[in-house]
Amino acid sequence: MPTFFLAAKLLLIAFVVITSVEFFLLYLPKKSVFVERNYPERFSNGDENLLELIAENKYQFPLYIRIIEEFPVQFQIRDLQFKKHFKSNQSIKFDFKLKPTERGAYKFGVTNIFISFLGLVERKITTNEPIEIACYPSYLQLKQFQLYSTAQHQNQFGMKRIRKIGTNTEFENIKNYTIGDEYRLINWKATAKANRLMVNQFQEEKSQPVYSIIDLGRTMRMPFDGLKLLDYAINSSLVIANISLQKNEKAGLITFNKNIQDHIVADRKNHQMQLILEKLYNVQTNYLESDFGKLYAYIKRKLTQRSLLFVYTNFETIDALERQLPYLKLIKKSHVVVLILFKNSELKKLTTQKAKTTTDIYDQTIAEKFNYDKELIINRLHQFGILTIYCEPKELSINLINKYLEIKARGLF
Repeated sequence: MPTFFLAAKLLLIAFVVITSVEFFLLYLPKKSVFVERNYPERFSNGDENLLELIAENKYQFPLYIRIIEEFPVQFQIRDLQFKKHFKSNQSIKFDFKLKPTERGAYKFGVTNIFISFLGLVERKITTNEPIEIACYPSYLQLKQFQLYSTAQHQNQFGMKRIRKIGTNTEFENIKNYTIGDEYRLINWKATAKANRLMVNQFQEEKSQPVYSIIDLGRTMRMPFDGLKLLDYAINSSLVIANISLQKNEKAGLITFNKNIQDHIVADRKNHQMQLILEKLYNVQTNYLESDFGKLYAYIKRKLTQRSLLFVYTNFETIDALERQLPYLKLIKKSHVVVLILFKNSELKKLTTQKAKTTTDIYDQTIAEKFNYDKELIINRLHQFGILTIYCEPKELSINLINKYLEIKARGLF
């Protein structure tokens, strides 16, 4: 069929010509496509981190552009790519978010750009050098929870208004009586001299040590929503350190397992938060049971001033608590101890869902037994006057702040 053969040859020639034209259009110009990374200097663990890619078409004609970023292996992202039809000299920004769940280094590879004009030829361009971004404990929460120290935002974020009991006890000055001042604060000697009512004014005690004591034992390896209990404890300890420094207290840190691992002395230095952040960057748990006896001995030697101790740990059984309870009672004699325990949110889901099989009934019974043991643990601690925080991991920070403000308001510390 010569007629069709001639048409096929003409189509083949046209295909070769158009493909050649597209090839030269894509490869000959010196200016091509420019992609710039706008990434943060560091990641915040457990938070949504915003990243940006800014792409610009330097060609004098429109293009179809496909961008594939080489993400760190920790994210296991294999199907994310950015596609867009660019006009000549057009610049477009691509926004996306990444949520790291491990502290450490995240290595990005190169950026691969695939461009085409008519779709017959696609040119690959490799740009941007490999970079490494360190993932730190959640510093974004520090900015978020700074609002909690201001009264106008308390109700918005679920903070409880704590009734102040008595006065906290450092004398500040004597001032004129105003309506609303307590009668029992009237200074009668100053009133007689000035011939008008004068009252004593007090201020809260300041510069007291607030320590976060983090258990690095096996109980803190349990994961919830991608983060270990250790990571929740680290993020919350940064929040409470930041707020205590705002309240003019001294913030410190102790980590332990079988032995004492790290100790940052409580202080109010300008770079204290940075010291704590850097120290918590690389801490990891192990599979051993932590030794509270060595913790008590260390606290007895090193912490000579009465301090507020937030102890991040987790007891799943009453036997595990009883092994460490004698040491907790000894620590409580010299310091204000707040023991932080984590509620198992997965068990809560298991107990609330409807049982359909005999196996489901067994599972729910065991889950309820674990929940009951946790309640026994809390009651046992309350018998000896040890303060506790018992909540789900994601709610830890707000409950921790509420407990800290409650302790300050009640004058316990």
